[in-house]
Amino acid sequence: THTTRVKQINSHQPGRKWKLVLHTFSSPSKLPCTLRQQNPDYIFSQKASFQFIMKAELRGNATSSIYLQNLSLFNTQQSSLSGALKGCLGSLDAACIEKLLLHCASALERNDVTLAQQVMWVLNNVASSTGDPNQRLTSWFLKALISRASRLCPTAVNFNGNGIVERRLMSVTELAVYVDLIPWHRFGYCAANSAIYRAIQGYSRVHILDFSITHCMQWPTLIDALAKRPEGPPSLKITVPSCRPPVPPLLNVTSEEIGLRLGNFAKFRDVPFEFIVLDDSPNASESDNPFHFESILSQLSSLDLNLADDEALVINCQNWVRYLCDEPNGVDSRDASLRDIFLDIIKALDPNLVILVDEDVDLCEPSLASRITTCFNYLWIPFDALETFLPKDSCQRLEYESDIGHKIENIIGFEGFQRIERLELGSKLVQRMKNAGFLSLPFGEETVSEVKSLLDEHASGWGMKREEDTLVLTWKGHNSVFAT
Repeated sequence: THTTRVKQINSHQPGRKWKLVLHTFSSPSKLPCTLRQQNPDYIFSQKASFQFIMKAELRGNATSSIYLQNLSLFNTQQSSLSGALKGCLGSLDAACIEKLLLHCASALERNDVTLAQQVMWVLNNVASSTGDPNQRLTSWFLKALISRASRLCPTAVNFNGNGIVERRLMSVTELAVYVDLIPWHRFGYCAANSAIYRAIQGYSRVHILDFSITHCMQWPTLIDALAKRPEGPPSLKITVPSCRPPVPPLLNVTSEEIGLRLGNFAKFRDVPFEFIVLDDSPNASESDNPFHFESILSQLSSLDLNLADDEALVINCQNWVRYLCDEPNGVDSRDASLRDIFLDIIKALDPNLVILVDEDVDLCEPSLASRITTCFNYLWIPFDALETFLPKDSCQRLEYESDIGHKIENIIGFEGFQRIERLELGSKLVQRMKNAGFLSLPFGEETVSEVKSLLDEHASGWGMKREEDTLVLTWKGHNSVFAT
């Protein structure tokens, strides 16, 4: 190995220097063993010669390295990667990382696996699952891009593309801790429960149709509030679908077991309670999709739900509507999407109140580059929030972030009906609801006060604002979750 030039570039990050060292290797197998084994998950099957090594020396840490193929490949008319690298070598800020992610996405969209690999080498040096929020987020984007590349050209990437996130099943106690880490879920619970409590005043029977992904964690608080109602608690019935989107958090008990636990708590609080799990339709088991959208929609009739004239009907949608496809449900572009069909169906049930809570971001774009830009700038929020109170090697933090990684893989790694994470802005969903005939209602001052009290229990970066009739959870001024 012959070192011909060394150039130091001072970084904007204190204590970090970049060294550019020119080497010549005949193949990856000739690389020093410690370098080849640095991060085996990201090692690619390469036959071309390596000519460039970039070393990032961190004060007090061992040197980490990445390996780039023939540097002349970066100076092509088809790519501005050379310029991006020159602009990034002195810094590792989010804007630089975003540029590199976009270069990789562009290469993958052109089926240029070679260029994509080269960008991944750079990203691999930036990414760290135990680094700062940007580095941790980058590590999940890199894994998602590798997963996508492995499906594009399986022989070019030494990576198991069957799924980058393996999730263990949580206990109910672990799930309770999970939703309490940051107010990402509790914000929606609090806003919804407060609005429901006030909407059902005067009713002796309440029926809640619950569409959510957090296994009824919302309801103990409402049951407790109903038990304290001055006129006495109403009879409460909660109906849930038999299946849910195949996304974290995953629980180690069935829906029926959850219902039994809620029933025991309601009995303890002297609240008459009934829990119903809608049965699968006969054709659901024949579907290739584990989340049977059509089966669920077919059961949403007054007869199937056993609705009563004297009960208040509440429909609660927490982080659920995003999994209903937003594209036309047929060959004709004028056909309604499953998302619109769902809203039409629940409107026909004539509910007293519909609560819709979801993440306030638009990730429906068909363009991979657009989704990467939006997703990177949005999902930085929970990574940054966790940084404020959990150690870098915290198991809780790593597991929470891995669930976000599951989402990133689906948003970045898949297309078509396999891409089920299809978030849209709260303002767009509100307009969909208005188009379906719903009327928007403002949240009361009591609800606003309760949400503010909840946020006071968390880091000071969390806040709340009103956007017309919608409540929006913010982190350092950035929109994160909306409730309407």
